[in-house]
Amino acid sequence: MSPIVSLQDVYKSFGSNQVLKGVSFEVAKGEMIAIIGASGSGKSTALRCIDRLEMIDKGTIEVAGIRVDSPSVDLKRLRLEVGIVFQSYNLFPHLTVEENIMLALRHVKKQSRAEAHHVTLRVLDQVGLQEKADAYPEQLSGGQQQRVAIARSLAMSPKVMLFDEVTSALDPQLTGEVLRVMEDLAAGGMTMLLVTHEMAFAKRVADRIIYMHQGKVWEIGEGSMLDAPKTPELRAFLDNGL
Repeated sequence: MSPIVSLQDVYKSFGSNQVLKGVSFEVAKGEMIAIIGASGSGKSTALRCIDRLEMIDKGTIEVAGIRVDSPSVDLKRLRLEVGIVFQSYNLFPHLTVEENIMLALRHVKKQSRAEAHHVTLRVLDQVGLQEKADAYPEQLSGGQQQRVAIARSLAMSPKVMLFDEVTSALDPQLTGEVLRVMEDLAAGGMTMLLVTHEMAFAKRVADRIIYMHQGKVWEIGEGSMLDAPKTPELRAFLDNGL
């Protein structure tokens, strides 16, 4: 079966700073991949390139049959297939939870209000927040806001979901509630790529872990690789308690 996400020899620079230096990996449908590494190793940039939020300089990226690096890529189609959730929730403060989620359903997918309402309640139930449909973002905790952001992405029925350090701004209790939602998604077969510093979660839930170092894929393996790093770089990274 062909991979649903494929990066082949991807390079990306910002000015004179080369951030990605020949990154290659593939993700199978339904796989949960955790990407770990020190700040500046290229993790988040790789994720942003998959959703074409950044243009690559060289190499190829294919997601759900779409050539992301193509100059003529259909960005609307790509964004329907790929959901991305960031560290900052990016919710509209003047809209209720339900309105935040319905916005793209109504304007991008052109769903009727009744249809969008039905989808919204379903995804809010998935993240355990159906009772907060009429609340405004400022009335929610950080963990709840992040779960709404995940629900908003889920509502579009993407084939792949990307999570960019979504718990790094949350305290441990709120982190736990967001990670539980992501664990449920993984169990349900959602294809996910997750940039994270949550090593215990990555080890327990991810099908494979990708360790990036200095813009390259340094090690790839199952969770057990965190117990027995093959390289001194991964060993040093884990010893630093990150």
